[in-house]
Amino acid sequence: MPRFAANLSFLFTERPFLERFGAARAAGFGGVEFHFPYAFDRAALAEVVLTSGMEVVLFNLPAGDWAAGDRGIACHPRRIAEFQDGVGLALEYARLLGCPRLNCLAGIAPPEVRVERAHETLVENLRFAAAVTQRAGIELLIEPLNTRDTPGFFVATSAAALELIEKVGHANLKLQYDIYHAQVMEGDLARSLQEKLPRIGHVQLADNPGRNEPGTGEINFPFLLDHLDRIGYAGWVGCEYKPSAATGDSFAWMAPWQ
Repeated sequence: MPRFAANLSFLFTERPFLERFGAARAAGFGGVEFHFPYAFDRAALAEVVLTSGMEVVLFNLPAGDWAAGDRGIACHPRRIAEFQDGVGLALEYARLLGCPRLNCLAGIAPPEVRVERAHETLVENLRFAAAVTQRAGIELLIEPLNTRDTPGFFVATSAAALELIEKVGHANLKLQYDIYHAQVMEGDLARSLQEKLPRIGHVQLADNPGRNEPGTGEINFPFLLDHLDRIGYAGWVGCEYKPSAATGDSFAWMAPWQ
């Protein structure tokens, strides 16, 4: 049966961030994920995690200036030192929060940088991060983002991510498979999940179009979530969707798996 984690960057946004942990627990979730913890005091965040009883299952490496349009810096040749420092910062938070996996966003390559150079930079940065996170006992993920929502994103399909994983050649690097992004770019979700399962470290969901909760779009989630069970996926499924109304009214779809 799927284990659902509430993505606190998308859900319960009616509340301040630190109150969302308790709201997720009250809604029946056992785990949470979010984009970035770095704006919050570490001790305060750790206390909220402890008192809420929630398991932090995932967050992202620092991704540059999000408000200014950065969507990761791992492919930027002139920001390698910043990337490496960010890995160190992420590990500090991950250890404190007990988080077992970190996601790397590749970013959007600067227009003046050759694609080959951006790719080389990404590979080397991932090799560095995979080695450092492995020593800390934390898994590293790479996530494709669709280019409709994030034009120019450097790793846009699961096939491209798997080619990158092969190039990096480190056992600690896995694929983060976001069902929404995969549906936009690829489709054929059931077969894709089954074929890629050995390399998948985490799954996320949202329906398409709209990126709202399951049942609002074209994806057959009752089939697909049961399919994850049938093929042996035992990890968390992150609920990274935009509620179509209030967050608390967006959970009816979960009933068959509760």
